[in-house]
Amino acid sequence: MKKLTNLKKRSGFTLVELLIVIIIIGILAGAMLLVAGSGTDSAEATKIISDLRSLKSAALLYYADHPTSSVAPTVTQLGGYMDRTLPGANFAVSPNATSSDTWWVGRIAIPEGGVRTKLAQRAGEVGLYNGSATAPTASEDYDGNGANAWIKAR
Repeated sequence: MKKLTNLKKRSGFTLVELLIVIIIIGILAGAMLLVAGSGTDSAEATKIISDLRSLKSAALLYYADHPTSSVAPTVTQLGGYMDRTLPGANFAVSPNATSSDTWWVGRIAIPEGGVRTKLAQRAGEVGLYNGSATAPTASEDYDGNGANAWIKAR
């Protein structure tokens, strides 16, 4: 009889213990997804700001080559002054409505959600402004409610 009871005793985990471990792993994985989503938004916002600064630099180089030009260049014309092409057609160059001496570069159709929030948090330090798809609103810092962000190039 003793041999039978010894055979029944096995070392290992019970079903309840395994379920608890699986639940804990699920909770940790869910928490990581939340953190990763925030990191992705921050990275996308940083990329947009970097692209706008590159476009601004290209506009200044264009102006150095064409100092008498009163017409703002197109994004295509600025392409020759950039190391790489900008992804998509979501960028624009606009002259100021009141002065042709001021040029603006903008990112059009910014995705909704966390990216806009991250851009709004950095608007003051970067100099981002609200605006339409064709022109900035120079009196309004970017607040995250608009789909377009502009930065003064010249």
